[in-house]
Amino acid sequence: MERNPPTKQRVDDLHFFLFERTLHPELFEIATVKRVEQRRYQAEIWILQCAHAVTVHTARGAVMELIAPEMQILPKTGLATSFRFRGERDHVQALDSGMRYILSSQVERMTPQVFPSTFRELHRHAQRKGFFVEFGEPIDGMTAFSFVDFEARDHEFHVYAFHAFPSDLTLLKTQSILELGPEPRDRFG
Repeated sequence: MERNPPTKQRVDDLHFFLFERTLHPELFEIATVKRVEQRRYQAEIWILQCAHAVTVHTARGAVMELIAPEMQILPKTGLATSFRFRGERDHVQALDSGMRYILSSQVERMTPQVFPSTFRELHRHAQRKGFFVEFGEPIDGMTAFSFVDFEARDHEFHVYAFHAFPSDLTLLKTQSILELGPEPRDRFG
Protein backbone atom coordinates (compact mmCIF):
# COMPACT_ATOMS: atom_id res chain seq x y z
CA MET A 1 0.00 0.00 0.00
CA GLU A 2 1.27 3.44 -0.90
CA ARG A 3 1.49 5.86 2.01
CA ASN A 4 0.80 9.54 1.78
CA PRO A 5 3.28 12.01 3.25
CA PRO A 6 3.44 12.19 7.03
CA THR A 7 1.01 14.50 8.71
CA LYS A 8 1.95 16.94 11.42
CA GLN A 9 -1.73 17.62 11.85
CA ARG A 10 -3.26 17.31 15.29
CA VAL A 11 -6.92 17.13 16.14
CA ASP A 12 -6.52 20.32 18.19
CA ASP A 13 -5.63 22.18 14.96
CA LEU A 14 -8.87 21.23 13.19
CA HIS A 15 -11.91 23.41 12.68
CA PHE A 16 -15.30 22.79 11.15
CA PHE A 17 -16.35 25.08 8.30
CA LEU A 18 -19.70 25.10 6.51
CA PHE A 19 -19.93 27.01 3.24
CA GLU A 20 -22.97 27.75 1.12
CA ARG A 21 -20.77 27.51 -1.96
CA THR A 22 -17.95 25.37 -3.30
CA LEU A 23 -14.26 26.02 -2.78
CA HIS A 24 -11.67 25.42 -5.46
CA PRO A 25 -9.75 22.13 -5.14
CA GLU A 26 -6.44 23.97 -5.64
CA LEU A 27 -6.78 25.28 -2.07
CA PHE A 28 -6.24 21.76 -0.70
CA GLU A 29 -3.91 18.76 -0.80
CA ILE A 30 -6.44 16.13 -1.86
CA ALA A 31 -5.36 12.53 -1.22
CA THR A 32 -8.37 10.87 -2.89
CA VAL A 33 -11.81 11.70 -4.30
CA LYS A 34 -15.15 9.89 -4.31
CA ARG A 35 -18.07 11.06 -6.47
CA VAL A 36 -21.73 10.21 -5.84
CA GLU A 37 -24.58 10.77 -8.31
CA GLN A 38 -28.20 10.82 -7.19
CA ARG A 39 -31.31 12.01 -9.01
CA ARG A 40 -31.54 15.26 -7.01
CA TYR A 41 -27.89 15.95 -6.25
CA GLN A 42 -24.25 15.21 -6.92
CA ALA A 43 -21.75 14.90 -4.10
CA GLU A 44 -17.98 14.84 -3.99
CA ILE A 45 -15.93 13.69 -1.00
CA TRP A 46 -12.26 14.64 -0.65
CA ILE A 47 -9.97 13.04 1.88
CA LEU A 48 -7.36 15.60 2.87
CA GLN A 49 -4.44 15.36 5.35
CA CYS A 50 -6.29 13.69 8.28
CA ALA A 51 -9.28 15.85 7.35
CA HIS A 52 -12.00 15.92 4.69
CA ALA A 53 -14.33 18.01 2.56
CA VAL A 54 -17.80 17.12 1.26
CA THR A 55 -19.53 19.17 -1.43
CA VAL A 56 -23.15 18.63 -2.43
CA HIS A 57 -24.60 20.31 -5.54
CA THR A 58 -28.38 20.56 -6.00
CA ALA A 59 -30.70 22.57 -8.21
CA ARG A 60 -31.00 25.01 -5.27
CA GLY A 61 -27.29 25.57 -4.73
CA ALA A 62 -24.15 24.07 -3.25
CA VAL A 63 -23.07 23.24 0.30
CA MET A 64 -19.55 22.38 1.43
CA GLU A 65 -18.60 20.75 4.73
CA LEU A 66 -14.91 21.18 5.47
CA ILE A 67 -12.74 19.84 8.26
CA ALA A 68 -9.40 21.65 8.02
CA PRO A 69 -6.75 23.40 10.11
CA GLU A 70 -7.76 26.79 11.45
CA MET A 71 -4.73 28.32 9.76
CA GLN A 72 -5.89 27.14 6.31
CA ILE A 73 -6.36 30.19 4.11
CA LEU A 74 -10.03 30.18 3.17
CA PRO A 75 -12.37 32.76 1.66
CA LYS A 76 -14.98 34.38 3.89
CA THR A 77 -17.57 34.60 1.10
CA GLY A 78 -20.28 32.00 1.59
CA LEU A 79 -19.06 30.91 5.04
CA ALA A 80 -22.18 29.94 7.00
CA THR A 81 -20.48 28.88 10.23
CA SER A 82 -17.21 27.63 11.72
CA PHE A 83 -15.97 26.39 15.07
CA ARG A 84 -13.14 24.46 16.75
CA PHE A 85 -13.67 20.79 17.58
CA ARG A 86 -13.81 20.11 21.31
CA GLY A 87 -15.51 17.24 23.14
CA GLU A 88 -18.97 16.50 21.76
CA ARG A 89 -21.01 18.97 19.76
CA ASP A 90 -24.25 19.01 17.80
CA HIS A 91 -25.04 21.68 15.24
CA VAL A 92 -28.16 22.25 13.14
CA GLN A 93 -28.41 24.97 10.53
CA ALA A 94 -31.08 26.06 8.07
CA LEU A 95 -29.44 27.17 4.85
CA ASP A 96 -30.47 29.97 2.50
CA SER A 97 -31.14 27.38 -0.22
CA GLY A 98 -33.93 25.80 1.86
CA MET A 99 -31.75 22.82 2.79
CA ARG A 100 -30.99 21.82 6.38
CA TYR A 101 -27.60 20.71 7.65
CA ILE A 102 -27.13 18.57 10.78
CA LEU A 103 -23.76 17.70 12.37
CA SER A 104 -22.73 15.62 15.37
CA SER A 105 -19.04 15.59 16.23
CA GLN A 106 -16.91 14.04 18.92
CA VAL A 107 -13.25 14.33 19.83
CA GLU A 108 -12.52 11.10 21.68
CA ARG A 109 -9.28 11.09 23.67
CA MET A 110 -8.34 7.66 24.99
CA THR A 111 -5.84 6.08 27.32
CA PRO A 112 -2.80 4.17 25.99
CA GLN A 113 -4.55 0.97 27.10
CA VAL A 114 -7.82 1.65 25.19
CA PHE A 115 -6.71 3.43 22.00
CA PRO A 116 -4.87 0.53 20.27
CA SER A 117 -7.84 -1.86 20.31
CA THR A 118 -10.28 0.86 19.19
CA PHE A 119 -7.82 1.90 16.48
CA ARG A 120 -7.35 -1.66 15.17
CA GLU A 121 -11.10 -2.32 15.04
CA LEU A 122 -11.81 0.92 13.13
CA HIS A 123 -8.79 0.39 10.86
CA ARG A 124 -10.00 -3.13 9.88
CA HIS A 125 -13.49 -1.79 9.18
CA ALA A 126 -12.08 1.07 7.09
CA GLN A 127 -9.93 -1.31 5.03
CA ARG A 128 -12.99 -3.44 4.21
CA LYS A 129 -15.01 -0.40 3.16
CA GLY A 130 -12.12 0.85 1.07
CA PHE A 131 -12.48 4.66 1.22
CA PHE A 132 -9.66 5.57 3.54
CA VAL A 133 -6.14 6.95 3.40
CA GLU A 134 -3.19 6.44 5.73
CA PHE A 135 -0.69 9.24 6.41
CA GLY A 136 2.94 8.89 7.38
CA GLU A 137 4.79 6.13 9.16
CA PRO A 138 3.38 3.99 11.97
CA ILE A 139 3.68 5.02 15.60
CA ASP A 140 3.69 1.88 17.76
CA GLY A 141 2.24 0.01 14.77
CA MET A 142 -0.56 2.56 14.20
CA THR A 143 -0.68 4.96 11.25
CA ALA A 144 -2.72 8.17 11.19
CA PHE A 145 -5.66 7.78 8.83
CA SER A 146 -8.91 9.22 7.53
CA PHE A 147 -11.93 7.08 6.72
CA VAL A 148 -15.16 8.40 5.22
CA ASP A 149 -18.34 6.43 4.64
CA PHE A 150 -21.64 7.72 3.28
CA GLU A 151 -25.25 6.88 2.63
CA ALA A 152 -26.87 8.46 -0.42
CA ARG A 153 -30.66 8.72 -0.12
CA ASP A 154 -33.00 10.51 -2.50
CA HIS A 155 -33.71 13.46 -0.15
CA GLU A 156 -30.68 13.26 2.18
CA PHE A 157 -26.94 12.71 2.08
CA HIS A 158 -25.32 11.17 5.19
CA VAL A 159 -21.56 11.27 5.81
CA TYR A 160 -19.69 9.41 8.55
CA ALA A 161 -16.03 10.43 8.96
CA PHE A 162 -13.29 9.17 11.25
CA HIS A 163 -9.83 10.70 11.59
CA ALA A 164 -7.31 8.79 13.72
CA PHE A 165 -4.37 10.51 15.42
CA PRO A 166 -2.22 7.81 17.09
CA SER A 167 0.35 10.32 18.34
CA ASP A 168 -2.42 11.97 20.40
CA LEU A 169 -4.38 8.74 21.14
CA THR A 170 -7.38 10.57 19.68
CA LEU A 171 -10.20 10.00 17.19
CA LEU A 172 -12.27 12.73 15.59
CA LYS A 173 -15.68 11.41 14.58
CA THR A 174 -18.27 13.35 12.62
CA GLN A 175 -21.70 12.43 11.33
CA SER A 176 -23.47 14.89 9.07
CA ILE A 177 -26.76 14.91 7.22
CA LEU A 178 -27.77 17.29 4.49
CA GLU A 179 -31.56 17.31 4.10
CA LEU A 180 -32.57 18.59 0.70
CA GLY A 181 -36.17 19.42 1.63
CA PRO A 182 -39.10 19.16 -0.75
CA GLU A 183 -38.40 19.11 -4.45
CA PRO A 184 -38.74 22.48 -6.14
CA ARG A 185 -42.15 22.66 -7.80
CA ASP A 186 -42.52 23.35 -11.46
CA ARG A 187 -43.93 26.87 -11.62
CA PHE A 188 -46.74 25.57 -13.86
CA GLY A 189 -47.47 22.54 -11.57
